[in-house]
Amino acid sequence: MKKKALTFSAAAMTAALIMAGCSSGEEASGTASESEKVVKFMHLWPSGSSKQHNMIASDIIAEYEEANPGVTIETEVLENEQYKNKIKVLSSSNDLPDVGVTWAAGYLQPFVEGELFAPLDDVLDDGLQDQFVAGTTEAYAIDDQTYGLPLELNIAPIYYNKAIFEEHGIEVPETYEEFKQVVEDLEAAGVAPIALGNKDRWTGSLWYMYLADRFGGPEVLTQAINREGSFEDPALEQAAEEIQWLVDANAFNKGFNGLSNDEGKSEFMNGNAAMYLMGTWELPNYTTNEDVPQEFRDNIGFFKFPEVEGGAGDIDSWVGGPGVGLFVSENSEVKDEAKEFVKFFVEKWGERSVTDAGVIPATVVDTESVDLPEMYIDVLDELGNSSNLTLFADVQMSAAVAETHLNLIQSLYGNEVTPADFVKQHEEALAAE
Repeated sequence: MKKKALTFSAAAMTAALIMAGCSSGEEASGTASESEKVVKFMHLWPSGSSKQHNMIASDIIAEYEEANPGVTIETEVLENEQYKNKIKVLSSSNDLPDVGVTWAAGYLQPFVEGELFAPLDDVLDDGLQDQFVAGTTEAYAIDDQTYGLPLELNIAPIYYNKAIFEEHGIEVPETYEEFKQVVEDLEAAGVAPIALGNKDRWTGSLWYMYLADRFGGPEVLTQAINREGSFEDPALEQAAEEIQWLVDANAFNKGFNGLSNDEGKSEFMNGNAAMYLMGTWELPNYTTNEDVPQEFRDNIGFFKFPEVEGGAGDIDSWVGGPGVGLFVSENSEVKDEAKEFVKFFVEKWGERSVTDAGVIPATVVDTESVDLPEMYIDVLDELGNSSNLTLFADVQMSAAVAETHLNLIQSLYGNEVTPADFVKQHEEALAAE
C-alpha cells in the first residue's frame, strides 16, 4: 500500500510493535442497560500520570453521554507502554475496542493492512476536515483514505535568545541569506549561533528537512520517499550542501555531533548558544516551567525557518508531526456511534487540551477565546495560518531506510560524506525497498 507523505519519531512506533505482557490498568468505567448502545473506548491517560488529560477525556465522555441518551462510553485506561502492548495483543485476536488511540505513519500501517481500522473520511467530510491544521490528517492517510483523527500536534520553530540578539545588534532574519549572516556575526562575536545535539541524529534531520522544503518546496522530500520522485533531486542535494556550509561556518556548538539532544539543549538553556531548532513540546520551558529562571523565559522568542530567495518553499510551511489520534475499529458492532463519538471528542478536545494541559492540538484554536502565555498564542496563530506540515522524515521511511537516513545525517554533519553521495545513498536505499 502506498503511504502518503509523513513524519515523526520512529523509535516510538517501533517500540509500539514489540510484544510484551501488560496489566489491566485502571478499571473500566461506564455501565449500560441492555437497551443501550455501548462504545468501548481504550485510552492512555491514567488519572495518576496524566491527570489533566484524564480529566479532559472524562469530561468529554460525560458531556457526550448527556447529549446522546441511549449511548454509554465504556472506558479502559492504560499507561502508554501497557496500552501499546495490549493493542497489539487485541489486534492479533481481532478484538480491538470500538474506539482507541493510535499514532500516525508507520505505526498505523500494519493495522490498515490488516483491515482493522475503519476509514474515517466520511467523518471528515461532514465538516470536520476544515477544523484541522493543514497537513495533519494526511499523517493518518494511506492510499488516500484516512484511518485516524489526530488530537495533538508539534511543529518545530527556531527559538532564539532575545538578549543575545540585542547585545550583538542582530535582527530576526526573514531570508536564508540573512540567517547565514546572523550565523557569521554571532560566530565572529564568540557566541555559538546554534545549539545542537546531533548524537540523536533526528535533531540534525530537522535542519535538513527545512532546507529541503525551502529550496525544493513541500513535496520534494515526500515524493522522494514515496517514490513519486528521486532523492537525487537537485534541491535535496543543495540542502545537503547548505548543511555542510553551516558546519564549516561553525554554526553549531562545539562537539555537537557527539552530544545528545539534552546536552545540546543545555547550551541554549544556559545562554551559551543563541538559537535552537526544536518541537513545540519545549514551550513550557519558555513559558510556564517555574524550574527555569523567569529572566531566561522572558528572553526567549521564536521565528519561522526563513525563506530561500528563489526557492520553491513557503515560509508558512512547517516541519513537525502529530502526536496521538483516535481510530474506530473496522469490526465494531457500533461503528456509527463510535464515529459520532470520535467526531465529538475531537471537536471538544482542541481548546480544552491547550488551556488545561498545555497541549498544542491538531485542530485550529480561536486564540481570542483562550487565556494562555503569549508564546502559545503566537504558535497557535502560526498553525492556523500554516500552508503545509511535512512530517519528520524518519517516520515517512521504513525502519531500515530511516536508519540509513539518520546515519547519513550524522555523516553529513561530520563531513564524512559528500552531498552528492548523501543523496545517492538515500536513493539507493529507497529504490531497494
